[in-house]
Amino acid sequence: MTKSELIERLATQQSHIPAKAVEDAVKEMLEHMASTLAQGERIEIRGFGSFSLHYRAPRTGRNPKTGDKVETGRKIRSSL
Repeated sequence: MTKSELIERLATQQSHIPAKAVEDAVKEMLEHMASTLAQGERIEIRGFGSFSLHYRAPRTGRNPKTGDKVETGRKIRSSL
């Protein structure tokens, strides 16, 4: 489901709320979630799941085409 599909579905289910208000609320919620994760904090939504960041240490990889060693940097990913 995309963000626009979520907005459309919520606006349909909550017909007493203007579609623009639903769109603004969804965008604000997602922006707040992104900034919270960017600060390194965890987000927990009871009955749904929790979002957190996981850090992967730098490592030496290999270029599959040439076989050369490649240093990869530290990686950060979010998980649910």
